[in-house]
Amino acid sequence: MKIKIIGIGSYIPNLEVKNTDFDKHVFLNEDGTPFGYPNEVVIKKFKGITGIQNRRYAEPQYTASDLAFFAAEKAIANAGIDAETLDYIIFAHNFGDVKTGTHQTDILPSLATRVKNKLGIKNPKCVAYDILFGCPGWIEGVLQANAFIKSGMAKRVMVIGAETLSRVVDDHDRDSMIYSDGAGVSILEASTDEAGLLSYESATYANDEANYLYFGKSYNPDLDPDIKYIKMYGRKIYEFALSNVPCAMKSCLDKSGIGIDEVKKILIHQANEKMDEAIIERFYKLYDKTAPKDIMPMSIHDLGNSSVATVPTLYDLILQGKIENHEINKGDVVIFASVGAGMNINAFVYRY
Repeated sequence: MKIKIIGIGSYIPNLEVKNTDFDKHVFLNEDGTPFGYPNEVVIKKFKGITGIQNRRYAEPQYTASDLAFFAAEKAIANAGIDAETLDYIIFAHNFGDVKTGTHQTDILPSLATRVKNKLGIKNPKCVAYDILFGCPGWIEGVLQANAFIKSGMAKRVMVIGAETLSRVVDDHDRDSMIYSDGAGVSILEASTDEAGLLSYESATYANDEANYLYFGKSYNPDLDPDIKYIKMYGRKIYEFALSNVPCAMKSCLDKSGIGIDEVKKILIHQANEKMDEAIIERFYKLYDKTAPKDIMPMSIHDLGNSSVATVPTLYDLILQGKIENHEINKGDVVIFASVGAGMNINAFVYRY
């Protein structure tokens, strides 16, 4: 038995924030000292490394569970199902619902429960819960759905990835330019044909790597040190990803029995353009191959890094024909992969 994605939907917020909108930000070093060069230089270097030109922020009246609800409605319509037939709703996020103008995380009730409520699902046997797995959360939710369906515990599962990272960033940290908001939702059920999930890989590295991403105080010493923001050791994450993600992807592909030349697309977490390109290059080198042109679609240029939402959103946009020069056709083999806080890595091989 395989499981397959029978419905997909995403919500991309309407508030577009360009790189030039950061011109007046007061960026500081970790010790609170000012940079030795102007924001124009900061922004130019940032774009050169990450590839990000624009990003989307949630409208002020919406929270992460609202974005998820909007995407969930689209996924349900795309699948053509009755929401009452869902056995599980799995919601991957990192910071819960954070309202505009606050820094407080709200996860009571769970965001999955909130989405179930907004969808008006009456069936009490539709179990709703959240998972915290960093940026790879949506993929991990898919792997849990796979286990539930194969075990007979479920027939149909909704997996959500949604986040509003723009509300947990330190405006004085240049890394704040990376993050964005969004939601992607998939619906999965057992496959009766050749389509579906073929193999998977998942791992947590929790020694020194556990703290590569963390909650820390602002770089501005004048701000309340008890208010925390998302922080990261970018260089360590970059090195970790390059050392470990290609190997995890290879292990996953080898378990599927699919040859590297059969892979049509690799949908990787939209974290950093240079990092993603290097991961794909190293992955193909493990097979003594060169990465084919257009193997890796990217949405980061205009959408930024929306954490758990990047991969399902990218998949949805490709199927809608909204990513130029990229398409996925019946029978195509696709690798989904991600890396993030944990440090967690996961991947799955999928035949469309």
